[in-house]
Amino acid sequence: MDSLVSKIADVLRVFSPKESQRYFTSAVVLAAGSGQRFGQEHGPKQFRLIGGIPAVVRSLLAFEKSEYINEIILVTTAEDIGRCERYRTEYGITKLAKILPGGADRQASAKIGFDVICPKAKFVAIHDGARCLITPEMIRDTVRGAYEYGAAVAAEKSRDTVKCSDANDCVEQSPDRNAIWLAKTPQVFLADMYRAAVYTAEKDNVRATDDSMLAERLGFKVRLVDCGAENIKITVPMDVTIAEAILCARGEEF
Repeated sequence: MDSLVSKIADVLRVFSPKESQRYFTSAVVLAAGSGQRFGQEHGPKQFRLIGGIPAVVRSLLAFEKSEYINEIILVTTAEDIGRCERYRTEYGITKLAKILPGGADRQASAKIGFDVICPKAKFVAIHDGARCLITPEMIRDTVRGAYEYGAAVAAEKSRDTVKCSDANDCVEQSPDRNAIWLAKTPQVFLADMYRAAVYTAEKDNVRATDDSMLAERLGFKVRLVDCGAENIKITVPMDVTIAEAILCARGEEF
């Protein structure tokens, strides 16, 4: 693993991204989750209507409108590919290059999408389709952060005091709130960095809850980009109400 990381580090030193320049960037949007926490009676959360538009479509449209994104790869369930093909036409998502069936978990689905991005892509943005309030501006800021640092994560500074618990759910420690961030998506990486992170994790049988963790374990620095509190993820039914309230606050009609 050390030799692989060393080789990737050499690549990163040769390719020094500049924030002012733009690079071919692929977006992998993940919409293959089962949505168990959302409740089966509501259907898959990524297809739930948010202000009259399916959640995943709202995510796709943000990447479609972003001048920093060149192509979109959508990873969904095999049975929902037809539905997503219709979305492509209905909503005019011209950057949507491929729609693929996902894997056994989120990490596997992200790798499936990454493996088919355009060979000339210098950066890749991984995004959870259920984070449907993402905006082109948030995408821009996170991509620019990756241009400058090699990797960047859309995030939110914690407004609450965080408690770490022991096995009995008793407080073990209270970390400094000023150092706590809530990681969100998109998470953007140099393509070579992400390739090293993903394939090394697969070789080592490591599973992670987000993509940044895979890069972090190889020693890569990941920039946190404050995108505010609006970039919520649709996880439980109440989130639909919150998302539509945010849309109203933005002045979006539906």
